[in-house]
Amino acid sequence: MAFFETLRKPAVLPTPETALPGRAQPLATAETHFVNGRPLKGPLPAGYAVAIFALGCFWGAERLFWRLPGVYRTSVGYSGGLTENPTYEEVCSGRTGHAEAVEVVFDPNAVSYADLVRLFFESHDPTQGMRQGNDVGTQYRSVIFAHDEAQRAVAEAAREAYSQALIKAGRPAAITTTIEPAGPYYFAEDYHQQYLAKNPGGYCGLGGIGISCPMPGAGVLS
Repeated sequence: MAFFETLRKPAVLPTPETALPGRAQPLATAETHFVNGRPLKGPLPAGYAVAIFALGCFWGAERLFWRLPGVYRTSVGYSGGLTENPTYEEVCSGRTGHAEAVEVVFDPNAVSYADLVRLFFESHDPTQGMRQGNDVGTQYRSVIFAHDEAQRAVAEAAREAYSQALIKAGRPAAITTTIEPAGPYYFAEDYHQQYLAKNPGGYCGLGGIGISCPMPGAGVLS
C-alpha cells in the first residue's frame, strides 16, 4: 500500500460526472476462503446474515472479523462508491467513491449484529474523517453499510453510545462514521483476500483508541 499512500488524493468524494467509468466484468478472485476453506461467494447458510463495514485498511479489518467466533466467512471489497467493478488502483485514486470494506457472514445465534458493531467501533478511530491513522484518502473513511432498518437502528444506537463514551472519557471529538444503505459490494482482487493470513508480517494500521463502546444487546466477545 505504501506507494499509493504517497500520492496526493482528493479529500472529497467524486460526483457521477467525475467518477471513473469502471467495467462490466467483475474482478477475478478466489473461490474459497484462504483461512477456513469455505466458499468465498455464493448462497448463505440458512439463518445466517451479512454485515459490511469500512474502518480503514481492509487487510487488518478482515482479520479482526474472521477471528471472531460465530463468523462463517469474510472477504474484502469495495463499497459505497460510483464506479462499477473498480480495481484497487482506481479506488486508491479517490475517483471511484468506494471505501475499503469487509463483508462479514455470521451466525446471529452465535454472535449478534450488535457484537459486530461494537467491535467495529472499538477497533479503529471513528473520528478521523477521510483517513485512518497514516492511511489517508476517501477509501479509508469509517462507514457502516446497513442492509435493513434493524441493522440501521443498531448502528445508530451504537454510534450515539460511543459518542457519549468519548465525551465521558474526555475525548469529545465528533464521530465521522456514516451509516449508509448497503449497495453494491465489489470483491477486491484475489491477493487482497485474507491478506494477513497469506502475509503474516504484512502491514496493518488498524488500532482502536482504548475506549469501550457500551452497546446494548452486545455480549462478551472472546
